[in-house]
Amino acid sequence: MARHNELGAWGEQLARNHLLGLGFTINDENGHAGGVEIDLVALRGTEVHFVEVKTRSTGFADPLDAVDRRKRARMVKAADAWMRAQPLPLTPYFDIILIIGTPEEGHTLEYIPDAFFPGMM
Repeated sequence: MARHNELGAWGEQLARNHLLGLGFTINDENGHAGGVEIDLVALRGTEVHFVEVKTRSTGFADPLDAVDRRKRARMVKAADAWMRAQPLPLTPYFDIILIIGTPEEGHTLEYIPDAFFPGMM
């Protein structure tokens, strides 16, 4: 596995553990809906959170910049397909988890719940 893939997998595991610690259950990891990959789908009560995880080894580039208009539109497309396939009435949210660091040198994690509203892209 390439180093950047290993870093991404490590970041997604940190994000998963963070959400579990907040009382979420993880419904899906790296799943596909509407032809788009969703990093994490987390459930808590009647809420479903579609979570994009961005991991960078250094703070040189802001990982939040990678969640641009196009990426948000793809998240919404995937969420729409996922929601249509579910029999339960759930309220969707779009979250972002930013991780900067490495397993060897430590990290920071920033969780941005309800990071954007689909109609305001």
